[in-house]
Amino acid sequence: MISQTSPLARLIETDSGVRESYQHITKSVTPGESIELSGATLKWYEVHPQDRPVPDETKRLARTCLTTTPLEIPGLGFSLLHRCGEAFYFLIVCTWRNNNELWETVFYKDGSAMSEFAPFPREGSHKPTLCVWELVPVWYEQQAWMRFLNSARDEAAAQLWLRDQYAGDA
Repeated sequence: MISQTSPLARLIETDSGVRESYQHITKSVTPGESIELSGATLKWYEVHPQDRPVPDETKRLARTCLTTTPLEIPGLGFSLLHRCGEAFYFLIVCTWRNNNELWETVFYKDGSAMSEFAPFPREGSHKPTLCVWELVPVWYEQQAWMRFLNSARDEAAAQLWLRDQYAGDA
């Protein structure tokens, strides 16, 4: 009798998308002071290993990037400054557009090899979006946005939305 390997089993054996040596860790999500840009108000989050918060200088560089780079991100939204490793960072800027769509602009900084944040290059048709840690505040923000959509959507509701932030494990 010939046994057949299922497509799922073959995929797990050959390319599941997870390296055999990978060790998953819990990270922290820390809310910060919102940032006002020309035409946009963004909540601020930092995602980082629990024992390595984002250094103040990196926060300053990220915030400077947002205030000095002409961005096409009008409206209400949030930003994620993610410490991915020792010194690699993503700065993900999201705004709510067309009522219920989340749009994003992504910047990165690769340690001392870069003096400031720069747009993250995206080539090919199948592109990276968010990692498992970034999805935690994004999910929270999806829920906060739905609360805003179901509100009067006036200034008081916007202030309530702005103060509604996640803090905790990812």
